Amino acid sequence: MQIENKSAKSNSWDWEIKPQSTWLGASLKELYAYKDLLFRLVRKEFLVRYQQTLMGPLWLLIQPILTVFTYVVVFNKVIGLSTGGVPPVLFYLTGITLWSLFTDVFSGTSTTFTQNIAVFSKVYFPRIITPLSTLLLHCLRFCIQLALLLLIMVYYYFKGGISIAPINFLAAVPVVVVVAGIALGAGLIFSVLTAKYRDLANLIGLFISLLMFVSPVFYSLTIVPKDIQWFVQINPLTSQFELFRYAFVGKGDFSAFQLFYSTVFMLFTLSVGLLLFNKKGDALMDVI
Repeated sequence: MQIENKSAKSNSWDWEIKPQSTWLGASLKELYAYKDLLFRLVRKEFLVRYQQTLMGPLWLLIQPILTVFTYVVVFNKVIGLSTGGVPPVLFYLTGITLWSLFTDVFSGTSTTFTQNIAVFSKVYFPRIITPLSTLLLHCLRFCIQLALLLLIMVYYYFKGGISIAPINFLAAVPVVVVVAGIALGAGLIFSVLTAKYRDLANLIGLFISLLMFVSPVFYSLTIVPKDIQWFVQINPLTSQFELFRYAFVGKGDFSAFQLFYSTVFMLFTLSVGLLLFNKKGDALMDVI
C-alpha cells in the first residue's frame, strides 16, 4: 500500500491511498517523515532489552568477554590454533565483535514479519522502518563493544604486546558497511521466506552456526590449507573479517578482488532484500 501527500498538488485532498505495492517501497521523503518513529523504536528496543535486568547494558560487555574467555581456552589452549603472534584475547575479540554485528542484524531482521504482525496489521507506516530500527540498534551495540576492543588494544599497547596504527582504523569503516549490508539484505530475504514458510525459521540458527565455521572468526585464513582456501573464500564475509582484523591488529590475509567480490555481493543481496521486502510486505499480511 502506498500513501502519498497530495497537498502540494491539489486542494481537494491531502493524502492518496493506492492499493498496489511497489518494488521500491516508500520514498525517501516518506521515510524522513517517519524518522521520529524510527528513533523511538530504537530507544524502545534498547530499553526493553536492558530494563529490569541485573547488569543492564553491561551485558553488552560481559557477553563478548565470556565468549573470548571460552575461545582462548578451547581454541588456543586446548586445540592450539595459531593467532599469528597477536595476543589471543585481542585476536578473538576482533572476530567476535564483527561477528556479533552480523548475527544480531541478520537474526533481528529475519523475523520482522512474524514478530510484528500485530502492529503491521493495525497501523500503517513504511514497513522498512522496523528492520532499519533493528539495524540502528545493533550498530549502537556494536559501537559499545568496539569501545571495549579499543580499551583492550590500549592495554596491550602499553604492555608492549602490539603496535597501534590509528590510520588503519579507517579500513574498518567499509567493513562495517559491507557486513551490516549483507546481514540486512539476507535478513530481509529471510523475513519474507519465514513469514510464508514458518518452518524455515528453524534453519536460521543452523545457518548462522554453519556460517561461523567458514568465516575466520576464531582462526586466520593463513592457517587454512591452500587446497581448501577457495571454499572459505567463497564466503563474502571472509575478506571482511581479515580486513577488520588488519585494521586493528595489523594481521590479515585479503586481496582487492576478494574485497570487490564482497562489496558486489552486499549490493546484490541488499537490493534483492529491499525489493522483495517492499513488494511482498503487504501481501504477507493475509498469509500470516
